[in-house]
Formats: sequence, structure tokens, C-alpha cells
Amino acid sequence: MSTWLSLLLEILKLSIPALIVFITVYNLLKQYLDGQYRMRLLDYKQNRIGASVPVRMQAYERLTLFCERISLPNLLYHFPAEGMNAAQLKLSLMLAVQNEFEYNVTQQVYVSDPLWEIIKLAKDDVFNSISIVYEKIPPHSDASKLTQGLIKFYNERNSSGPEKAVQAIKKEAALIF
Repeated sequence: MSTWLSLLLEILKLSIPALIVFITVYNLLKQYLDGQYRMRLLDYKQNRIGASVPVRMQAYERLTLFCERISLPNLLYHFPAEGMNAAQLKLSLMLAVQNEFEYNVTQQVYVSDPLWEIIKLAKDDVFNSISIVYEKIPPHSDASKLTQGLIKFYNERNSSGPEKAVQAIKKEAALIF
């Protein structure tokens, strides 16, 4: 029995230090690999963010341009009332706004959901403004009456939907920097 005991003690003398060395090396290697993984992940995120900034800035620029194009003064400038009645001008204005919106709809991928909602509200605000003014005049009247009504309506407001959207775009773009 003493041989078994001495053999067991010899095995323990060799095994315990080897186990301690193994555990130590394992922990050191694990810490090193975890650190390397975190560094690569951080590098990946920084590269991804760095690559997305120009695309996001371009989206902000396009959405700002969209808001400028659908503002009532700019719309009326691009659609002179000559040769149209009020109903035709209303339809032309609304189609122009819808076409601009559809052209820029893909930009929602690059901006926050709340900002995209503000952009949609800006479009709806322009539609509502046109409809409100249009309802106050006879549909077959000259388009110049609708133009005058829209200019008056625009001038009486503190700010329009597109103006508020541009401010929201500027705020979100400032967060990048």
C-alpha cells in the first residue's frame, strides 16, 4: 500500500504544478485572444463608421435639396401658372412633390427613423397646404389665383414643414461630427 501511496504522491507532485502551469497559460492566452478580438472589432467598427459618414452626409444633402425643391416658393417658381387652371396647377404641384419624394425615398436607409418621419411630414405639409388653398378657390379659375393664394398662405405661416425638416437634418448631421 505504501507503494501505491508513494506512486500517488509522485503523480500529484508532477500533476499539480503542470495543472497550475496549464491554467495560467490558458488564462493568459485567453486574455490575449480576447484583447485581439476586441481590437479587431473596434477597428472594424471604426472603418465601417468611417466609410458610412460620406454616404450619410450625401443623404443629408439630398434630403435638404428635396426639402428646398418642395418648398412652396420653389415649386411655384418651377411651375408658372400660364395657360393652366387651378386644378391643373394643383395636380402639377402635387405630382412634382410626389416625384421628388419617390426619387429620394432610398435615402431613408441612411438617416434615422425619426428624421425620415419628419421628411414624410414635410411632404404631407406641402400637400396639405396646396389642398387647403385650393379648396378656397373655384377649381376652374385661373392658376394665378392658386399661386397668389399659396404665396399668401406661405407668407402667413411662421415656418413650413420643409423648413422644419431642414432644421432636423442639420441637427442630425451635426451629431456625426
